[in-house]
Amino acid sequence: MTEVEIYTAIGEEGFEKLIRAFYDQVPGDPILAPMYPADDLVGAEQRLRDFLIGRFGGPMRYVEQRGHPRLRMRHARFHVDLAASQRWMELMRRALDQAAFPAEVREVIEPYFEQTAVSMINRAPIE
Repeated sequence: MTEVEIYTAIGEEGFEKLIRAFYDQVPGDPILAPMYPADDLVGAEQRLRDFLIGRFGGPMRYVEQRGHPRLRMRHARFHVDLAASQRWMELMRRALDQAAFPAEVREVIEPYFEQTAVSMINRAPIE
């Protein structure tokens, strides 16, 4: 399965389920919660969902509404260190478990999340 076939395989509903499962964990997380304003969790959820839908073969709503994703630039104001990157991935893996996608979907989407989580690191560890 290719990345662009993911949307066909899981549809809007699959992405909604995945991203809802991820964001349900965020408010109680001591590392990630401070990065997400409580009054914008719904907006953050919608932006990530729309981005992923477009990234994996669905409608390009994110790009139409917000332009090029520029992920590193958009996340530069947040303190994303190795711990935050790893925690984001931990929560996303739990969300993937809850979404219960077919193995061929997870085999494509999880490595993308892993690479993206590492690429968002913008702070070196404090020594």
